[in-house]
Amino acid sequence: MTRLHLILVGLLLTLTTGKTLAQSMPKLAPVSVIFDTDMGPDYDDVGAITILHALADSGQANILATIASTKYPKVTQVLSVLNTYFGRPTIPIGVPKGEAVTDKDTQHWSDTLVARYPHAVRSNNDVPDAVALYRQILAKQPDRSVTIITVGFLTNLANLLNSTPDQYSKLSGHDLVAKKVKKVVSMAGKFPGGKEYNVFRDTPASKTVFESWPTPMLLSGFEIGQQIHSGLPLIKNARITHSPVKDVFRISIPKAKEDQAGRMSWDQTAVLVGIKGYAPYYTVKTGRLTMNADGSNGWDESGKKHQHLVVKMPVAKVEKIINDLMQHQPMKH
Repeated sequence: MTRLHLILVGLLLTLTTGKTLAQSMPKLAPVSVIFDTDMGPDYDDVGAITILHALADSGQANILATIASTKYPKVTQVLSVLNTYFGRPTIPIGVPKGEAVTDKDTQHWSDTLVARYPHAVRSNNDVPDAVALYRQILAKQPDRSVTIITVGFLTNLANLLNSTPDQYSKLSGHDLVAKKVKKVVSMAGKFPGGKEYNVFRDTPASKTVFESWPTPMLLSGFEIGQQIHSGLPLIKNARITHSPVKDVFRISIPKAKEDQAGRMSWDQTAVLVGIKGYAPYYTVKTGRLTMNADGSNGWDESGKKHQHLVVKMPVAKVEKIINDLMQHQPMKH
């Protein structure tokens, strides 16, 4: 239906029923999301989870779980702080219990969050293993209904693929993913090629995922978030007080000269397009991410299962959208 047709239909509906087109069209169901994050060592993850909660508050997302892909000692406490702050203290949290990256925030903002804000989780021992939580949640969801947004290492997704039947599902990890997951949206890779932290930091896991993952994957590459700077409007907003999100950016931005204009915003873009879709912000190229032995990636245009974002909307407009969403304040639930 063209825009003109929509206008004419809208006028007809208004004249005949008194309802506008917006009132008559069915509301889209919220996107069911498992959010997989390293939540440090960088702090764009904090902006990303803020956007996720903002879109959940507007009815666009249903947060099924927040799962850490690193296991430094405070990572699950930080997730608990942020979920509690945004009024969702009971969102399930998981952490890898086996071999995993232990990188943490070098600015020590996690110490401030854990000291200043309420949280029920006291240590990583308080939450289940990441893969067990994935399997438990996926088994309960409708077929092909779950969007996984991953903005950290691919450790958990590789382990999920390799998991075996358990008390939650008789399916292998690969088959459970194929049955329950609609798509993955990932901040990963650099296009058309390069070495990106999330991919190379756990190279074996990345290789497993990009070669074997059975559902479509949408990738927000390094070059996308590198152009977008966020956090300064949040810091300068005097109306926002006692906010863990503001504290993170207030503490961290002054510690790096490269962040004078705001922190580069890789993870926020993955959440934005994971919930709202890539249009009108971006177009995509279809192909396949390929892995090199040193953990860098290439791009094979003959592939079909992967897409990566290409800039369409002016970067300044996307930057404003992200900065506005990062100033979202908690709602009562």
